[in-house]
Amino acid sequence: MSKVSNRTKIATALVGALALAGSNLVVADPLKEVQNADAQIHADAAASQKKVDSYFDQAQDMLFEYGSVADEREALKAYNDYLASLVADQEKTMKSIQDDINGVDKLRQGVVPLMFKMVESLEQFVALDLPFNTEVRKERVENLKNLLSTAEVTLAEKYRLILDAYSIEREYGTFVAVTTGKLNLDGKEVLVDFFNLGRVALYAQSLDQKTGWMYNSETKGWDKLEDSHLRELTKGIRIARKQGALDLFALPIPAAETAQ
Repeated sequence: MSKVSNRTKIATALVGALALAGSNLVVADPLKEVQNADAQIHADAAASQKKVDSYFDQAQDMLFEYGSVADEREALKAYNDYLASLVADQEKTMKSIQDDINGVDKLRQGVVPLMFKMVESLEQFVALDLPFNTEVRKERVENLKNLLSTAEVTLAEKYRLILDAYSIEREYGTFVAVTTGKLNLDGKEVLVDFFNLGRVALYAQSLDQKTGWMYNSETKGWDKLEDSHLRELTKGIRIARKQGALDLFALPIPAAETAQ
């Protein structure tokens, strides 16, 4: 019985060993699966993190790009506002210029008749004034009359020349001058010195200084001066020619016209 028992114990031990070995195999497989799953989880987590990092970088790039676009938009808006203000100012300037042009057209309609009237008045004035520098003054008026009908000269230039003619006539009222010319007396021409005392009076004296005359605006003729005035007339003529020292001289002058 003892041998059987020993064999039985040995068999039991073998069975137990086999059972224990089988048990270890069964336990080892789930652990490996857990380890594999954990490794896969870590791998998936790393991949997910990588994707998250990539998305974050993309989001940062997009945010930066959005900021740049926003700044550019603000700059473009400011520039557009600036251009809009320039356009508005240009439109205002254009309107002002157009108004000026329209005003010039209206001014032209009023200035042209005025210029014709000014030249006509100047012609009448020269005809009624003392007869000094007559040819030059009449020629100036004729030139102005011809100028008004010339298209090559601007309106502004025509107006300026008319004003110049008026200015010259105004200066005649303050000048003292002597010119030598011919005086027609009863159909006979006499060589004389004309003494122009502004627009106050016009005198003439023969070259031998023996005869003198004063122009009469009412009769359009020449009145003979008394011999007592000849010396004073000669003195005035010499002063005007700067041939004598400045001094007072006395001559008769036409009576002032009575206002109507």
